Amino acid sequence: MHPPLGDEVDVVTEDTQQNDEKHARKKGSFLREFVVLVVIALGLALLIKSFVVQAFYIPSESMENTLLVNDRVLVNKLVYHTRDIERGDIVVFSGVDSWDPEVPYEEPSNPIAKAFHWVGTVFGLVPGEKDYIKRVIGVPGDTVKCCDAKGRVSVNGVPLDEPYLYPGDVPSAQQFEVTVPNDRLWVMGDHRSLSWDSRLHTGDPGGGTIPMDKVVGRAFVIIWPFDRAKILPIPDTFAQPALQAAVAGAPMAAGVVGAVPVMVWRRRRAARRDRARTSG
Repeated sequence: MHPPLGDEVDVVTEDTQQNDEKHARKKGSFLREFVVLVVIALGLALLIKSFVVQAFYIPSESMENTLLVNDRVLVNKLVYHTRDIERGDIVVFSGVDSWDPEVPYEEPSNPIAKAFHWVGTVFGLVPGEKDYIKRVIGVPGDTVKCCDAKGRVSVNGVPLDEPYLYPGDVPSAQQFEVTVPNDRLWVMGDHRSLSWDSRLHTGDPGGGTIPMDKVVGRAFVIIWPFDRAKILPIPDTFAQPALQAAVAGAPMAAGVVGAVPVMVWRRRRAARRDRARTSG
């Protein structure tokens, strides 16, 4: 005997309800897993951004043609824990409470927009509030001057040939001479006619130099767009033997200068002893 038709309907309805419940559970499980993955991804991105490497968006023309507007670069945030900042390095640094931004920035007006902007800066999709990217020309103790008889920038009397300059630009339209203080850097953009760099801040505290502790890290590679992807090495002009000799000579000169007072003091002391023996 076949079961009554009503029983068959009840069985089908029950199976349908069970399938719907399973589908709902799977959907809920997927959504929970997706949220967890997003949170983990953002957490890892924040961790990497804070301590290892960070992507930065290039918002201005100040580093053309080395870096173009809308390029994305990776910045090594660990490198200066293992070596000193060197001339020729392209560095990202914070200008908060010092330099005005080269590109106008308006803070998002609502929390959601702020959150999206934060995510954008983490992944290098939008520029930071007051992040700058420039090339290091002078390190502590250097005398940076422009211009020599051929219109070149010189460091410690050694002229720089700068093939990375924007085509048609002169090394500097402004005359300057500065000795870089301790723990500070003299930085300039490669597109000198459009770069608002150390030359335009000589009237600020530090004479246009920036604090080394404001440096975020070294830009070492362009990652976007793909057809421009490349490493960003230190140009050969900063490896000139004369420039390196000037660097090596600086500590020795400082040592000689510091030793002179000590030698004079020792000679005077010896002379006093000799006079004391003679009088005795």
